[in-house]
Amino acid sequence: MNQENEKSSKKRGLLFWIIIGLTTTNVITIWLLVNEKSKVANTITISEKILVEKNTVEVDLVNLQKDYQNLQTNDAAMQLDIDAKRARIEVLIKEASRHKGDATIISKLKIEMQTLRSIMQSYVRTIDSLNTLNQTLVAEKKTVLKQLGSEKEKQSVLIKEKDELKSTIAKGSILSCFNISAKAVLYKRGGKKESETNKARKTEKIKVSFSLGENKIAKAGEKTIYVRIMTPDGKELAKSYDDNCRFNFNQSSGYFAGRETLNYANAELNGVTYCEGQGEYVPGNYIIEITCDGVVIGNTSLKLD
Repeated sequence: MNQENEKSSKKRGLLFWIIIGLTTTNVITIWLLVNEKSKVANTITISEKILVEKNTVEVDLVNLQKDYQNLQTNDAAMQLDIDAKRARIEVLIKEASRHKGDATIISKLKIEMQTLRSIMQSYVRTIDSLNTLNQTLVAEKKTVLKQLGSEKEKQSVLIKEKDELKSTIAKGSILSCFNISAKAVLYKRGGKKESETNKARKTEKIKVSFSLGENKIAKAGEKTIYVRIMTPDGKELAKSYDDNCRFNFNQSSGYFAGRETLNYANAELNGVTYCEGQGEYVPGNYIIEITCDGVVIGNTSLKLD
């Protein structure tokens, strides 16, 4: 009987520890399940929070982009920087969409967005200041223009009188040219003896003689006299048709057949210019113009048979 009681007691003890072990295991299992559920819930909460922040950042970036698009300034350097910021915001919007689950990148995007917003606010203040300054300057300009209105009228009268005086002086300073004559010449005895001719086929040069009149208003000094000759066939007589023989006159340009530089001292002065062209001379009437200081001051003609 004692042995049976002892065996029964051992069985009850073993059963007790088995129950204790199972209970402990169940408690630990339940604790692990609860802890895992808490982690999952926390992860879901964090993911949802990141997603919300991503959506918020993306919306804020789009709004910021619109704000930058409304910024306009006449300052070229500032406008260039604003355009660069717009392009950067476009990149940030794409980054926010691409990394919507990355808390680190979303956080960096949020910080950069805040920086860009601060810069934009600075731009707004600067542009407002410039607009205010421009308005002030415009108002001041109107006042000054109003004050100078009567002065401008006086200036216009004075300028007109001055221009008329200049025109009078300019006209008065044009040299007069008279005693103009033109003769065709050829050379004999090795080119030393000059003879006149009226035959086109014998002509080697055209000799133009003239006199410059006295003019006390004209500027004294060297005067370059150009002789322009139109041939019977409507061409300009010249040794070459390049810049070496080109000159300006009467707000136009042409080619000269002869050129002579004289030292003019405001007194009557005689001059002679020998003119020549290319090839043989053709029969007919040659129209001759004498030009000085860009103005035609005399003309004559020569007929060759």
